[in-house]
Amino acid sequence: MRTHVVDHPLVAHKLTTLRDERTDSPTFRHLTDELVTLLAYEATRDVRIEAVNISTPVSPTTGVRLATPKPLVVPILRAGLGMLDGMMRLLPTAEVGFLGMVRNEETLEAATYAERLPDDLSGRQCYVLDPMLATGGTLAAAIRFLTDRGADHITAICLLAAPEGCARLEQDLADLDVPVTIVTAAMDERLDEKGYIVPGLGDAGDRLYGIAG
Repeated sequence: MRTHVVDHPLVAHKLTTLRDERTDSPTFRHLTDELVTLLAYEATRDVRIEAVNISTPVSPTTGVRLATPKPLVVPILRAGLGMLDGMMRLLPTAEVGFLGMVRNEETLEAATYAERLPDDLSGRQCYVLDPMLATGGTLAAAIRFLTDRGADHITAICLLAAPEGCARLEQDLADLDVPVTIVTAAMDERLDEKGYIVPGLGDAGDRLYGIAG
């Protein structure tokens, strides 16, 4: 597994405002959208392409286009939905699937409660969107779910990551013969006793959409 922390002043600037507890939900959603597009630029460096012949107004030439099958973008519900627009701005022709996973707050284990994905993902590159790589259980389960269906290349985009989550991924996916890359805006210090990233930014889902009564 490869972890790439994006070192860019604009990434750091937007992340700082996301962390600030005074940032309201509309601003949080807008900045998440912008930050994901910056992260997606780095995350798609290995996207598969194929040659294509075209004609410019001056002469014929050879360029590239996304290879077939097209990449599959998979937000993990619900918070991953807040990252989808920023990702699709960069990959508008990609296909989108959805994976609903919930973490048991007592056991910290992840379980799948909904999915909308092709049954066969053979030969597919998948880009998983999950704002917080905290304990790593949810993301590990999502990656395993996709590779069990045949996905052969996984890149996860996370706003923040914790060392414990990365270690969990390394352990849980050690037997996986599929390249996995984590792209994140920052590697934070640690997890607290409740499994939240420190200093983190709180609950990404609540900050994106508000807290349902």
